[in-house]
Amino acid sequence: MASAAPGGVVIVGSGLIGRSWAMLFASGGFKVKLYDIEQQQIKNALENIRRELKSLEEAGSLKGCLSVQEQVSLISGCSSLQEAVEGAVHIQECVPENLELKKKIFAQLDHIVDDRVVLSSSSSCLLPSRLFAGLAHVQQCLVAHPVNPPYYIPLVELVPHPETAPATVDRTHALMTKIGQCPVRLLKEVDGFALNRLQYAVISEAWRLVEEGVLSPTDLDLVMSEGLGTRYAFIGPLETMHLNAEGTLNYFDRYSESMKRVLKTFGPIPEFSRDTVEKVNQAMCMKVPDDPENLAARRQWRDDCLMRLCKLKRQMQPQ
Repeated sequence: MASAAPGGVVIVGSGLIGRSWAMLFASGGFKVKLYDIEQQQIKNALENIRRELKSLEEAGSLKGCLSVQEQVSLISGCSSLQEAVEGAVHIQECVPENLELKKKIFAQLDHIVDDRVVLSSSSSCLLPSRLFAGLAHVQQCLVAHPVNPPYYIPLVELVPHPETAPATVDRTHALMTKIGQCPVRLLKEVDGFALNRLQYAVISEAWRLVEEGVLSPTDLDLVMSEGLGTRYAFIGPLETMHLNAEGTLNYFDRYSESMKRVLKTFGPIPEFSRDTVEKVNQAMCMKVPDDPENLAARRQWRDDCLMRLCKLKRQMQPQ
């Protein structure tokens, strides 16, 4: 059996994101302590992880070089926060997206950790300046925002507090790379981080096109899934521009004026009126009824597709 990496990782919260982080860190050979306030919740989470890892192995999608048994053996539960953090090099908070709850957790951690461990939040939108305000160990704090589902979508946004030490970001970047994730550094905090700002920009214009009757909700989604999203699965918007002309300079020589003309026609932030909400919901429910069973089945299909895409992308990495 390959030896585990020095030190250990603590996951605070054993929900979906916490379990995913535990699996990712174990795949990299790290000993993981999964902390939660309820013993039964921990027990359920550990059993869920075991089943999920076994399914991944059967599908040929298990990450890392360790077997299922070896990875499972690296993950243990703990209902004492004090005991959990002993010897930890990294703590990943995964409690629900509630500012006061997260601040309470970090205040507790602030009193019991040393000056070496990284304190990281999985928050998707709470600013580090609010999350970590007043902490003695603020230089060791940052947000490491994963994308759901983290096991199949490798991006992690690293967002520092204004007082976060550069070494904290460097260490976290190296750690995320080691476990097979794709970390990106935000050089300063911004509301919504990078991923959600881009996502909301797409949603905003998609909504406007549907609301103004330019195309149907179903066709709107096809524009992304069969158009933009196909190439965005492999390259981003900036490289797309670079390749769609003779380099970036040539792209802007050709298209900057038409881009500015179209962008000037974009309206204000949509109000997301109830009429359009109902119109979009009706179209989506024709495709995927919104009862729990159908939604769960579609999510499983999505995750299976992501798993296969992830494998394909690994095979197609440029040499």
